Amino acid sequence: MLRKISTADARKKLANIVNRVAFGKDAFVITRRGEALAALVPIEDLKLIQEMEDRMDVNDAWHARAESEETVSWEELKKELGL
Repeated sequence: MLRKISTADARKKLANIVNRVAFGKDAFVITRRGEALAALVPIEDLKLIQEMEDRMDVNDAWHARAESEETVSWEELKKELGL
């Protein structure tokens, strides 16, 4: 369940909040003056979000590659990406 908590309350209850996120699988949106600033989510949720983003990036790359007739060598790509 997603819960909202102010920065002031989060400061006071940080240890409890971290435990609820880590072990209770709760998620919190930290707010200041009613505006969302950050979120605390279980690490499993973060890993899932990152995996989904990676898959979307790969999918976008395949679509871009399919649309382009231009080829780039592996060495050129590494140089362009600074790898």
